Amino acid sequence: MGGFFGAASLNDCISDVFFGTDYHSHLGTRRGGMTSYSPELGFQRNIHSIENSPFRTKFEKDIEAMRGSLCIGCISDTDPQPILLRSKLGLYAVCTIGKINNSAVLRNEILDSCFASFETMSSGKVNSSALVGALISQKGSFVEGIRYAQEKVDGTLSLIILTEDGVIAARDKLGRLPIIIGKREDGWCFSFESFAFQKLGYDTYRELMPGEIVKITPTSCEVLDKGYEDMSICTFLWTYYGYPNSVYEGVTVETMRTRNGEIMAETDIKNGTLPDVDYVCGVPDSGVPHAIGYANKSGIPFARPFIKYTPTWPRSFMPQSQAMRNKVAKMKQIPVQALIKGKKLLFVDDSIVRGTQMRETVEFLYENGAKEVHMRSACPPIMYGCKYLNFSRSTSELDLIARKIIDEFEGEDGVKYINEYSSANTERGRRLRDEICKRLKLTSLEFQSLEGTVDAVGLPADKLCSYCWNGKE
Repeated sequence: MGGFFGAASLNDCISDVFFGTDYHSHLGTRRGGMTSYSPELGFQRNIHSIENSPFRTKFEKDIEAMRGSLCIGCISDTDPQPILLRSKLGLYAVCTIGKINNSAVLRNEILDSCFASFETMSSGKVNSSALVGALISQKGSFVEGIRYAQEKVDGTLSLIILTEDGVIAARDKLGRLPIIIGKREDGWCFSFESFAFQKLGYDTYRELMPGEIVKITPTSCEVLDKGYEDMSICTFLWTYYGYPNSVYEGVTVETMRTRNGEIMAETDIKNGTLPDVDYVCGVPDSGVPHAIGYANKSGIPFARPFIKYTPTWPRSFMPQSQAMRNKVAKMKQIPVQALIKGKKLLFVDDSIVRGTQMRETVEFLYENGAKEVHMRSACPPIMYGCKYLNFSRSTSELDLIARKIIDEFEGEDGVKYINEYSSANTERGRRLRDEICKRLKLTSLEFQSLEGTVDAVGLPADKLCSYCWNGKE
């Protein structure tokens, strides 16, 4: 997906942006970039691949030469960023996060309307930030240009812009992704993740409203265009993608996940489906707090029957090859055999997407002597690929295990019964769960309900995006 960090300071802020951007490394695995500005050196930009090594190691040497009291950085799961552009609005750098579904249409519109040309990547695709920059530059000001770009984009567009006198940030129109403002005695910053600036001495000032455009300079924080009341922030940020100490719309990720696990346990107790197991366990890392909540509420001891070895592969999706990602996911799970052999285990995972890694995890547990393996998913069955964020590399919704099984059961008509399949209280819902159990070799399986997920977040349902679960925009 990606994240960004920007700062405007009375002092040199390169190290702030270096560390602030590095704290977004959990959001992307392909490229990192930094661009700074100083009157003496002008714009300075560095972009590196981070597919095989962390952001920090790639930029440690670069920041020794960079200077500036204005700087932006980004972690990108797609294109090289930030892009440096010259237009009638001046020379500026821009990076974007979100998803542009109609990039080819927008590219052709621009090419047909003027004598423009785009530098392309080796794939032939136009860099998304370059495309957004071309849209912005068609208008007479950054505010008009940003509004125009956000209206033209089908999908989600949040961005950050570095100019010679400040940093501009714009949150996407429906606030699917967060942007937080930090304040320190000598300046201001923007960040996707609130915790990214706390260790740097900034205090949380406030979050941007959906669609709001704000400019910071070393001495000011100015609203360039007010935001909107309507919001549809991604619920999956709390369930999986957000870092544990991230705070979105006042709700901390770790506390949401713990509360979510408690609600799942309460549901199992109410329905009489609480299994007789020795331990409740979390699939690391994001499944752990969900499991702790489940254990606390159920009274079943929490344990860690396998430990994730992270010094070389902190996240299993870092390799670009799916086969290699699966291999890495398997290699980094180190068993604690005393907590597995002869034991009945209940695992909580953040989600079940394709099911490939979970099947290998279950096989791994049985190979190490597990007697039973039960599973609880911390969110509802994923039925739709996200249209708004680059959460998944799936090219088809039939890559999703739930949708694949439904299609096998009922063909194209199966989509009519998504709500029934999502529910544990219908014949179709039980059939789906039984089939997933069979394929993944689980003793039992249940999913958190959408209502339970919303309760765990604690925000009104109409403020949360749940498209991947129910297809509602």
